[in-house]
Amino acid sequence: MNIAVILAGGSGIRVEKSLPKQFFKVAGKMVIEHAVAAFEKNELIDEIAIVINNHYLFLVEDMIIKNGWKKVKRVLIGGKERYHSSLAAINAYHDSKDANLIFHDAARPLVSQRIIDDVVKALDHYKAVDVAINSADTIIEVQDDLITAIPERIKMLKGQTPQGFKQEVIAHAYQLALQDENFRATDDCGVVKKYLPEENIYVVNGEEVNMKLTYPEDTYLLDKLFQLRSVEIQDIELSEKALENKVMVVFGGGYGIGKSIVDLAKLNGIRVYSFSRSENNVDVSNIKSVTDAIEKVFQVEQKIDFIINTAGILYKEPLETMNYDNVLDSIHTNYLGMVNIALASLPYLKKSKGHILFFTSSSYTRGRAFYSIYSSTKAAIVNFAQAISQEWETFGIKVNCINPERTLTPMRIKNFGNEPESTLLKPETVALRTIQVLLSNYTGQVIDVRL
Repeated sequence: MNIAVILAGGSGIRVEKSLPKQFFKVAGKMVIEHAVAAFEKNELIDEIAIVINNHYLFLVEDMIIKNGWKKVKRVLIGGKERYHSSLAAINAYHDSKDANLIFHDAARPLVSQRIIDDVVKALDHYKAVDVAINSADTIIEVQDDLITAIPERIKMLKGQTPQGFKQEVIAHAYQLALQDENFRATDDCGVVKKYLPEENIYVVNGEEVNMKLTYPEDTYLLDKLFQLRSVEIQDIELSEKALENKVMVVFGGGYGIGKSIVDLAKLNGIRVYSFSRSENNVDVSNIKSVTDAIEKVFQVEQKIDFIINTAGILYKEPLETMNYDNVLDSIHTNYLGMVNIALASLPYLKKSKGHILFFTSSSYTRGRAFYSIYSSTKAAIVNFAQAISQEWETFGIKVNCINPERTLTPMRIKNFGNEPESTLLKPETVALRTIQVLLSNYTGQVIDVRL
């Protein structure tokens, strides 16, 4: 039996937040939620135990219900030190001598399925397993601010989690450790190495992205790493069963990416309603226009599952020479239009626990000359989507943002002329990724779509 033990008993004081670091939100969910979800979906894991500080027990109990985790069987109370949390799990499974305990830091939300698989499989041959990566930097040994040794870097690895053990081995190691009055625990493999030196500890290759949230700046890096990992949506298959009887509203569906989404959605059995200035004179910058459009759909269908906003305007020119009416048009369409759609959608998405998608642009990451208004509105879209994803989480609504690379659309042709098609995304590809995101459990994320 393979039991994942999520160690979440720490106080997280180095992150300087009111809550411990494992409860900080990254990519739409708490860090601990990402960590538990990785083991929940792994086919080799039979059971999950979460070790938590007693003060935050209610948070964990709420997230178990909200996420519908089936493998979480125990929530254990940890102690002041990390090893107290490990001991809580070891003692809880005292009668499961043949069990494998796989300890993982709740503050490592990006652990991959490959790492989990490799650790579990290694326990078929070894009684203790660690995860580590090579160090890109030279490691030095220092005493009194002076270098005392420079070990060979090729022999120096940086440890990660999960760490896996046969229950009886880790229990025996701790039994010996607790008899040592000078016992100081670093991690669980360190305990086995010191007190059961004859026991071989096998090392599985880790990954750089399997980083631990430790300092405030780590949150920004984790957000970006989640964005880069969003390529996983490509593995989601479009299923008629999953999409049948779904109702979708697309704003900006008259041409470009929006039109491709409408066409693909219809091909997959979704009942689609498209609105735009050119199609039916729906102006997203006008809240009444948006509200009336959504209400018409609801009156016919009595539900709305997906709402997508692809409406956007690009005037590529210096701010100094830009017509002020065009400035307002960009802000009203790109930003106010998004706010209007969100406000108008909320009552209907509450009922369906639906999914709303916004579209940003790769220019949101850095302002560039001639894109001052466009880029700034696209950056606002990302921040807005991430913010309301947290606000709307309690309603069961998913909120995400699609970030396509340069795409062959009429708007791009108008601003850039003819470009080699091989250098541009096809709008059909973006449409496919969009439907795949709607079928995912993502929320609060920016999903890159690349050539």
